[in-house]
Amino acid sequence: MENIVIIPTYNEKENIGHLIDIIFAQYNNFHILVIDDGSPDGTAALVKERQLKYTGKLFLEERKGKLGLGTAYIHGFKWALKRGYPYIFEMDADFSHNPKDLQRLYEACATGGADVAVGSRYVKGGGTINWPRNRIMLSKGGSLYTRIITWMPVKDTTAGFVCYSREVLESLNLDQIQFLGYAFQIEMKFAAWKLGFKIKEVPIIFEDRKFGVSKMHKGIVKEGIWGVLKLRWQSLFKDYRNRVKNTGVSAYSAVGQEQVLAKTK
Repeated sequence: MENIVIIPTYNEKENIGHLIDIIFAQYNNFHILVIDDGSPDGTAALVKERQLKYTGKLFLEERKGKLGLGTAYIHGFKWALKRGYPYIFEMDADFSHNPKDLQRLYEACATGGADVAVGSRYVKGGGTINWPRNRIMLSKGGSLYTRIITWMPVKDTTAGFVCYSREVLESLNLDQIQFLGYAFQIEMKFAAWKLGFKIKEVPIIFEDRKFGVSKMHKGIVKEGIWGVLKLRWQSLFKDYRNRVKNTGVSAYSAVGQEQVLAKTK
């Protein structure tokens, strides 16, 4: 029970079953947690069918309504921390992130000295396939803008393919992460960096989805623009580091593996 991949879903019926099968076919040291926000297309039902095949390895958390990417990951982080996983991953459901790269992110943290491993499109060896030019410009421009404003030494600041060591997520007051969409990925990296953790970028090839509809919209972009300015302001004139640091007794006490399996039966 070394790794868990958190995959938020909303109307991903065309992708999620195949993705689950591929991950489990390639790895025997990964579990999967799907967090579905009430998908009307039956995504959750499909995951439940797969649970019969992958007992004790595939988990599902269902939420009512579309509550946002950030809250889905925070929910997943807390779930995984309580169950003792030392390495916790973020991954999209639409195959824009290649499952083969999970091992490379894991190795960057487990043996490569990183606390956070980011699947990066914008370091040497990384790139994109079949992505519209306007999306590439938006992504690259957003990352450049973020680096200029925050000084954070990460080239792909909006990347959503990430491995966190348990220590990083335990050290964060997850309830103080402010953003839900585009800016969530930025703030998680920013908070980890501010707490002194080492972030390493691992080159990946990002491929645009073939099935389903992108969740990007203007509100997410707007949150990203203002969110970066807000993070910088808070880090300059307010004690941002102390606010996002988990200074109390850990709320994420791990239960034993036997208890985890018992709860899922």
